[in-house]
Amino acid sequence: MRMYGRFFAAALAGLMLLVLPVADGRAENEHLRLESPADMTDAKALEVYQRILPSLTEALGISRDPTATRYHRWTRFNRAPYLSATHGNRFANNYANGTAERGGYGRLQPGQRMPVGSVVVKDSFTVTDQGEVFPGALFFMQKLAAGRSPKTADWRFAQILPDGSFLGDTTGDNADEVAFCFTCHKAMAKRDFLFFVPADYRRR
Repeated sequence: MRMYGRFFAAALAGLMLLVLPVADGRAENEHLRLESPADMTDAKALEVYQRILPSLTEALGISRDPTATRYHRWTRFNRAPYLSATHGNRFANNYANGTAERGGYGRLQPGQRMPVGSVVVKDSFTVTDQGEVFPGALFFMQKLAAGRSPKTADWRFAQILPDGSFLGDTTGDNADEVAFCFTCHKAMAKRDFLFFVPADYRRR
């Protein structure tokens, strides 16, 4: 409980940093608000995501982590944001760098392994019942050289909050805060611990 309490406190602090103009041109310090959040379609979710992406990536870039500053220029593998229950029931998007894409991300067969240097990413956002849109955390995995992180099958797991601060990094500070990432991904051990985009949302 302590871990999740700390996460949400930090996340809420970060959420308040993002400001967006609203549709009718009112003050720019108001959050983006949707009129009918319960009727969110895939097309509307994509529209919302594209609208907040510049501010989201700018905030995440405060971390100065190379993944946080570059991922939005990589291939996005989902056609529209989708709800991810394992990531706080946020709307999520999947990206992968060129190494991961060439290495077969999304097409791995049992027993195959991703090449060193592969990075896969989920960014996220939340829509409340009142229609307010908030940026979410950035989750990513980086394939390390053999033996670099035996406890996590040579994957680095990290999570960056929407204010650009790190919640944790399995190869750095606060590793215990993101240990649950590998615990979850163990279910996909046969495919190098990788989940992929839900079938209905895949672009390719």
